[in-house]
Amino acid sequence: MQRSTITASEPDEDGHWGQFGGRYVPETLVAPLDELTKEFTRARHDADFWCELDQRLRDYCGRPTPLFHAQRLTAHAGGAQIYLKREDLSHTGSHKINNAMGQALLARRMGKRRIIAETGAGQHGVATATVCAMFGLQCIIYMGAEDMRRQALNVFRMRLLGAEVVAVNAGARTLKDAINEALRDWVTNVHDTYYLLGSALGPHPYPLMVREFQRVIGREAREQILSATGHLPRALIACVGGGSNSIGLFHPFIGDQSVRLIGVEAGGRADSLGEHAARFHTSVASGGGRIGVLQGTMSYVLQNDTGQIATTHSISAGLDYAAIGPEHAFLHDSGRAEYICASDAEALEGFTLCAELEGIIPALESSHAIIPAVRIACELPQSDAIIVNLSGRGDKDVQLVAELYVT
Repeated sequence: MQRSTITASEPDEDGHWGQFGGRYVPETLVAPLDELTKEFTRARHDADFWCELDQRLRDYCGRPTPLFHAQRLTAHAGGAQIYLKREDLSHTGSHKINNAMGQALLARRMGKRRIIAETGAGQHGVATATVCAMFGLQCIIYMGAEDMRRQALNVFRMRLLGAEVVAVNAGARTLKDAINEALRDWVTNVHDTYYLLGSALGPHPYPLMVREFQRVIGREAREQILSATGHLPRALIACVGGGSNSIGLFHPFIGDQSVRLIGVEAGGRADSLGEHAARFHTSVASGGGRIGVLQGTMSYVLQNDTGQIATTHSISAGLDYAAIGPEHAFLHDSGRAEYICASDAEALEGFTLCAELEGIIPALESSHAIIPAVRIACELPQSDAIIVNLSGRGDKDVQLVAELYVT
């Protein structure tokens, strides 16, 4: 495959990054997506909109989040300086609040009073329930029954915030199935309902819109690392499910060719299809990691040899998804970003290592990036720096990890 150097990553007017992205939806969703695109385009060029969003992110959500020099983790690696972008310190405990707040403001502009959302690990659901409580909006969250079992604490938090949490028992009962149910709801209730999609995937304009609301991560990180070290980092490392936290960190650095962009997918339990969620790391011969369409967008999709969407597995509910956001697919094929994977065991190792060395308990999703970051840091000189996006905190995962250690 011929790879070209790129200095920007913007879709065309139909939401395509090269062959990826676009809008593959039933006719009933064309009009609401057109309406959303027009409103987002207006808001994107409205200084007052961004002023209000920035104010709420600052005063309600606690931005900017710190960039923390992880000195003990750095000493453990024995190489480049490791910095952690502390999205876990945002209100509700993850980066998801950035996008939820932006889209809630859009919903308010559009006069939509009923909000629906999907959630996997529950962090997007909690963030959505939080902003709905703040704005006085009706909130319905679709969540796979398996994810509800794994993330019972977040289910309680959503209900405490006034949201209705709907269990999805179809399919593997995880994130993909929750998105399917949310889309069915939206088709039926488009007149008064806003679908607050949580990751940088789905039909246009969602991948672009979510990225724009998450770019605050990378903008802050860029200013903070320059202030701390006087130079750009050698690498950015972040976990990748749908890809919102990683694209939010990556995008402000895309034009900086000296900065490696490294996404970490869920390597799961094994290499065979159904045992992981690594879209770029399954051989096509085994029936996975091929270009296809899932839930409104074209990207890399885990599928079997007949084109059926494959089941997935990850210890982390938030990475347990068969496809990846289209901008990540474009960055992969252009060669601008690298994608590796970490196994369940490596995620658990990163979880405990970060806790023991830095007193920070990361989400299992974020934990996938810790061990790869240590390996990359040890290959670099001490004068270099790398940034790991700590996209969420691990309160929600402590009970699950405790059960794993017991068994």
